[in-house]
Amino acid sequence: MIAENLVPLASLAALLVLTFVLLRWRKRSKPRWVIVDGSNVMYWDGGTPNIAPVKAVLAELTRRGMTPGVVFDANAGYLLTGKYRHDYALGQMLGLPAERVMVVPKGTVADTYILAAARDLGAKVVTNDRYRDWSDAHPEVLEPGFLIRGGVREGAVWVE
Repeated sequence: MIAENLVPLASLAALLVLTFVLLRWRKRSKPRWVIVDGSNVMYWDGGTPNIAPVKAVLAELTRRGMTPGVVFDANAGYLLTGKYRHDYALGQMLGLPAERVMVVPKGTVADTYILAAARDLGAKVVTNDRYRDWSDAHPEVLEPGFLIRGGVREGAVWVE
């Protein structure tokens, strides 16, 4: 008699666990993307190119439950390490998979890639650049909250 009463209870418990797992999976399957202007952020600490502010911003965004991607100008590797670095190499420096890091082709403006990626992913952009030159093609740059400012204060990164 007791075993018969436990079957519906066990079934209900299994259903609740399955629902919880599916809800968590669904939540994870749709990331909250944010694009980091790596070539801008790497100057946040004292105006000298440094990978540390980029890493700190990535950590903060991840802590907030966001999924960051980073876009760099082609010369970022030279500025940071003295030689060209591609997506994979910068991804290793940042602890990110290469598919979440982009080094734009030489002679190309990273701004267009950053804004296109943000539009495609429904993401915001972390930068102190205002992208005024791109506001006709990307009016979202004028929307409050689309561009997320930040910096380094007393050795710690802050992000709006």
